[in-house]
Amino acid sequence: MNAAPVRSDAILERLMDLHPKLIDLSLGRVEGLLERLGNPERSLPPVVHVAGTNGKGSVIAMLRAMLEAAGRKVHVYTSPHLVRFHERIRVAGRLIDEPDLVRLLEECETANEGAPITFFEITTAAAYLAFARAPADVLLLETGLGGRLDATNVIRKPKVTVITPVSLDHQHFLGDSLREIAWEKAGIIKPGLPCVLAAQAPEADAAIRTRADELKSALYAEGADWSVEAADGGLVYSGATGRHALPLPNLAGRHQIANAGIALAALERLRTVKLGDPAAARGLTRVEWPGRMQRLTRGPLTAGLPDGWELWLDGGHNRAAGAMLAAHAAEHWRDRPLHLICGMLNSKDTAAFLKPLAAVAESLCAVTIPGEENAISGDALAATGGELGVPAAAADSVADGLADIAASAQAPARVLICGSLYLAGGVLAENG
Repeated sequence: MNAAPVRSDAILERLMDLHPKLIDLSLGRVEGLLERLGNPERSLPPVVHVAGTNGKGSVIAMLRAMLEAAGRKVHVYTSPHLVRFHERIRVAGRLIDEPDLVRLLEECETANEGAPITFFEITTAAAYLAFARAPADVLLLETGLGGRLDATNVIRKPKVTVITPVSLDHQHFLGDSLREIAWEKAGIIKPGLPCVLAAQAPEADAAIRTRADELKSALYAEGADWSVEAADGGLVYSGATGRHALPLPNLAGRHQIANAGIALAALERLRTVKLGDPAAARGLTRVEWPGRMQRLTRGPLTAGLPDGWELWLDGGHNRAAGAMLAAHAAEHWRDRPLHLICGMLNSKDTAAFLKPLAAVAESLCAVTIPGEENAISGDALAATGGELGVPAAAADSVADGLADIAASAQAPARVLICGSLYLAGGVLAENG
């Protein structure tokens, strides 16, 4: 009888055991492994390297959609995944398949020889192997944590670097101030190579510009060099190649107009597809990015809701994300009551995330994220919501929370599940 094939899940679980006892952000471990693998990171197509706190994934999704609409082959590396690890590695337009992922993970595991290495570092090495062995026109590469010492920052000469808006997040790794965090993110900037810079808070902007000046990198900055605005049911982007009227992106939220501007500025610097090419417009109207202001319209979770109700999902989890969601609700969701179902990790500033939302929500149902040892308890999260003035209670699950809200609300309502990408991934898996 043939042995059962090795599954990537089993290998990924083994790789978690190699994690160092202490997290010390460093490039040494991944550089050593890549050298033993033959330095695949030196055999990649032109790279667009994206760092920042908010909007990285949406910017990459828009770039990918526009490039692919123009017929380009695109590799993509993002994190974290929502449902399956395979989502992180897209090879020439397709999610990596199971047999290829197994082979690459085993190759990296063998080359690493049991040495301490983080899960992100060794799986990033596997992604580089995948990308180096398949032809493509562009690689869109998202940082995992920070930038300067991130495992993606071994790329010596990216075609373009991009820094999306920086806000407070991961302070225990990146620093307590916006200046320190921005300086870490600016570590992806390379000597003499262009960097697309989104509008930043003054403290972050100053830190990034100092780093760019030191490296003689030409910033292509929002406000000074390019701009984007909503206009006539679409958007208008103005930059080095002129003024371009384009449709709104197929992603909900005013913040996605700003993200579209960042993506268009990066496309301008990449010089692979002209913004006047119809492909840019087609790409924006086709872009998809699950778990980010995503309306759920089918599946078990929606089936039990009364007629006329809406269910939305977003994985944002920091102060800026909470403010964005609240602003969207205040502008676009005033037609019916808004109820929140929220689950978060204990490493996040739960009060900072919830404070703006408390001003627009009728109630908060707090859940403990299933299977996450670092999840904050639903009871503790509900207590935070109550302190912020929103009626709050804990529930055992998202499904139970939905049932409680539907039973108590008097009119058609809108429910937003929010607070964590890990929660969003679980919801998408549960909802099929």
